Amino acid sequence: MPDAALAAVDPEPTAVDVLHEVMAATPIDTRVELCIQCGTCGGSCPSAADMDHTPRMIFAMLRAGLRAEVLRSNTPWMCVACQTCTVRCPQEIRIPDVMSTLKTLAEQAGVAPSTTAPAFSRTFVSNIHRFGRSYEVGLVALHYVRHYPLRLPAMAPVGVSMLTSGRMGLGIHRIRQMRQLTAILQRAEALEASR
Repeated sequence: MPDAALAAVDPEPTAVDVLHEVMAATPIDTRVELCIQCGTCGGSCPSAADMDHTPRMIFAMLRAGLRAEVLRSNTPWMCVACQTCTVRCPQEIRIPDVMSTLKTLAEQAGVAPSTTAPAFSRTFVSNIHRFGRSYEVGLVALHYVRHYPLRLPAMAPVGVSMLTSGRMGLGIHRIRQMRQLTAILQRAEALEASR
């Protein structure tokens, strides 16, 4: 099924097509075509050890036209968008923005990796849509209940410690201008759908 989904989206794209698809699907100029393969991004990334491929490898794969391999990779899902790679990149490539685009393309093609990372991402985004911000207790609790229910008892002492020290609260706090954020998110979805 994943191969059929990929073929339906883009049957046998060329290397140029794949790189330009990502560039066109990203709302800002990512400068990804300027990558000099120095490896600074992967060396700077706090999540690199958990990635199938470093960002440098993902860019090389895009240039080689390996669309299916890139979209199946867990790399975009492991990106925490900390911007360390962008700050250190000698070409000022907007790497987290590229990773966000790759997640969207993988979801559209129905080939997002079958790890918990896409589910965590969806839960996080759902919280943003509902509350305007992350709701940490709900995010972690829902994620662990869905994917790691047997780990919950071991996590309880950490959770209690964070609650009692004030590092995390139980309350749900919506942002004040939720209607404005909802309008922005709806407009962004409409723009994305019109592409």
